[in-house]
This record gives sequence, C-alpha cells and structure tokens, in this order.
Amino acid sequence: MKFEIEIEATPLEARQFLGLPDVTPLHDLWIAKMQELVTTGVSPADVERMMKAWSAGVPGLSENLEKWQQLFWSAAGMGAGAPRKDG
Repeated sequence: MKFEIEIEATPLEARQFLGLPDVTPLHDLWIAKMQELVTTGVSPADVERMMKAWSAGVPGLSENLEKWQQLFWSAAGMGAGAPRKDG
C-alpha cells in the first residue's frame, strides 16, 4: 500500500509544522554580513583569519600553505627573489 500526501506551504509554514526553529534572525544577520563583504571587500586580515581557522589542528598545514603562497608569488614574478622592473 502506498500513500502520497502533497502539502502546499511556505518554507516558514513548513518549519513551523515540523517544529523546526525560526532561523529568520540568523538569515537576516548572514545577509547583512554578505552585503557588507560585497560593498567593502575582503581585507587581508580576513583572509589570514580564515586560513588560520582552516589550518588549525592539522600538523604542517600552515607551513605548507606558506610554501604554496611563496611559490605562487614567485611564479607571478612578485616573490622576494624576483627581479624588480623599476629602473
């Protein structure tokens, strides 16, 4: 035997029906933060905090990321050993 029930409800109504929490305040906060990031951009400090958070607890990961970054800058011609084009 097979039963099929179709219920039309908004996402809010479905959450209420299933007893899930109202995440509207959290959603509004997240949207505001994303709008701020889009208008002001991401700072180097934001990227550094993000990389530290991602690499926390993984042995050797931060050192490998630094080596990868040095390799990237060297390949782009912006590394410490790259010849300068200012003269």
